[in-house]
Amino acid sequence: MSMVNSRLQVFTCNSNPALAKAICDHLEIPLGNSHVGKFSDGEIHVKLDESVRGSDVYVIQSTCDPVNQHLMELLVFVDALRRASAGMINVVIPYYGYARQDRKTRARDPITAKLVANLIETAGADRVITMDLHATQIQGFFNIPVDHLMGVPILADYFREKGLDNVVVVSPDHGGVIRARRLAERLESPIAIIDKRRPEPNVAEVMNIVGDVKGKTAIIIDDIIDTAGTITLAANALIEYGAKEVYACCTHPVFSGPAIERIRNSHIKEMVVTDTIPLSDGKKIDKVKVLSVAKLMGEAIRRVHFEQSVSKLFD
Repeated sequence: MSMVNSRLQVFTCNSNPALAKAICDHLEIPLGNSHVGKFSDGEIHVKLDESVRGSDVYVIQSTCDPVNQHLMELLVFVDALRRASAGMINVVIPYYGYARQDRKTRARDPITAKLVANLIETAGADRVITMDLHATQIQGFFNIPVDHLMGVPILADYFREKGLDNVVVVSPDHGGVIRARRLAERLESPIAIIDKRRPEPNVAEVMNIVGDVKGKTAIIIDDIIDTAGTITLAANALIEYGAKEVYACCTHPVFSGPAIERIRNSHIKEMVVTDTIPLSDGKKIDKVKVLSVAKLMGEAIRRVHFEQSVSKLFD
């Protein structure tokens, strides 16, 4: 059955309903009627209030804090869709939690990113659409198609419009160099890399900067900012090495624990993030600028539905 002939329906669980609504506005379709709640003992309860038989269905859910609650909502929702005879079940996971547990770093570690992939497939998903996975090889943890969207173009457009001069894009560690290079290419700027090492255990990290930052406007890019420890230390190091000012950006603002306090008190002039994870009111400080991924995600859904190329979005 070709999807082009089937109905397109978009539903949301509870992690990011505002983003789901914005995606539907972009697609010019109503958000599907459903309810995800809890029984009094805490078990998850899903109610689909419209038929999905034979439809091309997209369910939007970021597995952000509370991660396990949101993951379980998604699994139960997918099971409900499968048992209601949905034609295709596409899970749209703007932020894929547990992505940092993607290999064994120590003996007897779990590989939770793979376990979560197995759970999503077992529940009945036919496809995954996600954004800026912490490790791109997580795509291979699934045996179903994964469309992997990139946040860099959205961040690049914002910084380009700012018209900053003498920019250098900075990767906060070795692992993020490819991401930094992508942003730098779009801004036509050089890159620098922060090389962190501990001379010995429990001694403060030494930060060396590979590349020229003196007198430049630095933009640090990362995929996830969690407690903001690395990024704020990096900003301080850049200023010490003579950078004129420091901006920071990421796709997924996890912002847990002391993050907001650290950002507020840091040398970071502006922290640019997206709405893959909704920010609670306490996290909406003046320094934080939120860009929306709704248009990009909506466009990806439209392309998948009409069997068109998704990678063309990034050419």
